[in-house]
Amino acid sequence: MQHGQSIDDGETCQAQIPRLLDIVLYLCEKEHVEGGMIFQLLEDLTEMSTMQNCKDIFGYIESKQDILGKQELFARGKLVMLRTCNQLLRRLSKANDVVLCGRILMFLAHFFPLSERSAVNIKGVFNTSNETKYEKEAPDGISIDFNFYKTFWGLQEYFCNPPSLTNAPMKWQKFTSSLMDVLNTFEAQPLTDEEGNANDLEEDAATFSIKYLTSSKLMGLELKDPSFRRHVLVQSLILFDYLKAPGKTDKDVPSESMKDEIKSCEEHVKKMLELTPPKGKEFLRKVEHILEREKNWVWWKRDGCPPFEKPPIEKKIGLDGARKRPRWRLGNKELSQLWKWADQNPNALTDPERICTPSISEYWKPLAEDVNGCFRWNRRGVPSQKQQGVLLERTQVCGTPGLGRIFQIYRLWY
Repeated sequence: MQHGQSIDDGETCQAQIPRLLDIVLYLCEKEHVEGGMIFQLLEDLTEMSTMQNCKDIFGYIESKQDILGKQELFARGKLVMLRTCNQLLRRLSKANDVVLCGRILMFLAHFFPLSERSAVNIKGVFNTSNETKYEKEAPDGISIDFNFYKTFWGLQEYFCNPPSLTNAPMKWQKFTSSLMDVLNTFEAQPLTDEEGNANDLEEDAATFSIKYLTSSKLMGLELKDPSFRRHVLVQSLILFDYLKAPGKTDKDVPSESMKDEIKSCEEHVKKMLELTPPKGKEFLRKVEHILEREKNWVWWKRDGCPPFEKPPIEKKIGLDGARKRPRWRLGNKELSQLWKWADQNPNALTDPERICTPSISEYWKPLAEDVNGCFRWNRRGVPSQKQQGVLLERTQVCGTPGLGRIFQIYRLWY
């Protein structure tokens, strides 16, 4: 707020608040101030502001959720932010502020991890405060069976509190009797495909209602609505799925006779869902798939809500392997040049002059000369002529030998 400004100038103050919050958020991000200060300021603002101003404040929170979700800020202010959002949800009207309630819940789902225990109904407590009020006395001029009307809407008492049926045999008998009356009425008044197509659920997907009206005058019209029937039948399957859920204590486990009745009623309900147009079989298959996946959710909560995120795998430094033998290059410079030349001139491989295999006569010619005695004598005579001086010197050293001695000396040399 600037100097000289009146505190009553609401519009100017309202424009300055986001700017001041940005300054505090920047200081928290840079660690100039304590990281949880921004969360504390947001909580104080929502407590002292009207609901209209709270919508603007929450819009600011949504725009900064990526920064607020950083680990250095989130770790210090997550509990304060959770408390702020819960206080807002308590102040909002579930009937008139449905969109803002949904925005807050979506923000919490994005801001907190899925395994956050504060956002999980660990004990599976039901909202028993959501009572369905209906007429207790029959009005004048009613055109339907008022007993059936009370029986039908009386089922909501059991749907909102399934644990009350496990240890109360009288309540269970009353519930099954009332449910069979409703199922028999649905079966006695089947819906045709034309009635199912007349109430096209896909075109009405953009519209919704929080609760159906319980006026006895609307009972006849509501029974002809396939969406209305499906709501009641799916509620029954959810109740049966809770009673059959694993992991209960011994006192909460249904008896054997109760299990048989649950199985019989469940098959009847599924049959009615399959016969409810449009696309009854497809709708039933999707509901069964959702309920089957719900069992995993139940087990996860009863195991203490372990985190879904797995720690990163540590990279282990492997030992150095054995060194490979050095590779030797084959050939030499001349051979490499020859191979290179052969690659550049492939016709040289087929040149007839390249064929150098000798004939048999040429191959045996040097061997024949070695075998020939005259040739060997002539070949020995050539060096003897060149070495006559050495022969004479040897002869003089040994004296004047005879002819036999000369031949002996000659054999020593050759």
